[in-house]
Amino acid sequence: SGSTRKCWNRHGKCRQKCFRKERVYVFCTNNKMCCVKPKYQPKHLPWKA
Repeated sequence: SGSTRKCWNRHGKCRQKCFRKERVYVFCTNNKMCCVKPKYQPKHLPWKA
């Protein structure tokens, strides 16, 4: 199947290269990056006060 693997609680997509505004938080099993769009990026990370 040619569908893109989902990641980051299904908000991200596994791709070889992310778009400019996207962030990489985790990596997918196939060595691709988990690209997360700005609207799904966490506002502030829980481990930072």
